[in-house]
Amino acid sequence: MGHKGGVKTATFSPDGHRVLTDSDDGTARLWDARTGAEIAVLKGHEKSLLSAVFSPAGDRIMTTSQDNTVRLWDAETGKAIAVLPAPRNRSGIGAFSPSGDRIATASPDNTARIWDATTGAAIVTLKGHKNTITDHITDIAFSPSGDKLVTASDDKTARVW
Repeated sequence: MGHKGGVKTATFSPDGHRVLTDSDDGTARLWDARTGAEIAVLKGHEKSLLSAVFSPAGDRIMTTSQDNTVRLWDAETGKAIAVLPAPRNRSGIGAFSPSGDRIATASPDNTARIWDATTGAAIVTLKGHKNTITDHITDIAFSPSGDKLVTASDDKTARVW
């Protein structure tokens, strides 16, 4: 308990000691998985959150929001690290690379972007899916080795980058 809006997702940290939740109230919250005590409130988004995930090492958190931003947070302190613009990112799709040094986001404009997960610097924009009003990238994932990215789209294709 603690959110003032519906809770969208809940996930364990990689070590299983913390739980991360995100909400319609525009916040994500870190909880102690054993006691249920609140550790930190991640505030900064202006609209509902769409997702919140831990990095593979559990040291960073990525949140996506209807405010068209992706935010990176320190998972120990809850402090903001970076704010990434995500044009029309209503889909809330994002993923950490297996090493945790990169993140990928997808936007309904059918582009995917790769970012530096430490600094928030943009690395590359990937274009190739059909750009229509009704077709959107619906999923994004890194390969286990982290050297490839796959996107799936309503345009009836999946692309490996």
